[in-house]
Amino acid sequence: MNSKVQSLKDFLAGQDRLALVEVAGTKGSTPREKGAFMLVSPSATSGTIGGGQLEYMAIDRARQMVASSPRRKRQGKEARIEVDEVCATLDVPLGPEIGQCCGGRVEVLIRLIDNAIEQRLIADAEAEEAHLPHVYIFGGGHVGQALASTIALLPVHGVVIETRAEALEGMPETVETRLTPMPEAEVRNAPAGTAFAILTHDHALDFLIVAEALKRNDAAYVGMIGSKTKKATFKNWFLKSAEGSEAEFSRLVSPIGGDAVKDKRPPVIAALAAAEIMTALVVHNAPSNANRQQDKVMAG
Repeated sequence: MNSKVQSLKDFLAGQDRLALVEVAGTKGSTPREKGAFMLVSPSATSGTIGGGQLEYMAIDRARQMVASSPRRKRQGKEARIEVDEVCATLDVPLGPEIGQCCGGRVEVLIRLIDNAIEQRLIADAEAEEAHLPHVYIFGGGHVGQALASTIALLPVHGVVIETRAEALEGMPETVETRLTPMPEAEVRNAPAGTAFAILTHDHALDFLIVAEALKRNDAAYVGMIGSKTKKATFKNWFLKSAEGSEAEFSRLVSPIGGDAVKDKRPPVIAALAAAEIMTALVVHNAPSNANRQQDKVMAG
């Protein structure tokens, strides 16, 4: 598994001259929030501050600064900058003048990256990754592969769990994979607030995993792929044989992705399910997110 933190480290290590472009302040409607950032080198970028002309302007200014700076001098793991201009600020109204109609205003801070900034970026990324919500995907078939590829792009810690080794081949690098003969046991050990998407090759196995997931009152989402008939069959088994309750069953989302779009192609199901999962995670984690923001304000 290649984490997003490792990807950041690799980008930082692979560039001799870099600038950090960060949203320092916002007013009104803006494409990204305060704190959003991107990295800019002479030939590459990583991240985004919202795209459009705002981003193009920031990249151009950053590259002007980078072009006039010497290469970062490294001694072991250290890096330092020896140049007069290491910081610049852009105050950009998002109006027709630049071809954007957001209507707000963005203050962008551009800094050449030195060792201190590099280490802060890595530390912040590690802290953010440690708090990412988990999404457990049970099943690495066609829909499982598509869903794994979709959530690999999202701010979550994705885990694909399978009983078949060959089904885990070709998974995205940023998604964790687990091979186990008892996938239902993984449910019991999952962190609080996990989203569970159950879509294995075996309906009986699906039922075991879903039953375990519905016992987790702290789960953010429990979804099972299938039809209305499959859901009804599961309900009958869950209530009569698995000692489940109506209240627990009511938390099951099935079919995943909803039934408003009548398209059973795996990538379409995956896109709809990913949106459904992200919505559930945001709602479930809203109180803790608010608390973390308050902690930052009090600390800052």
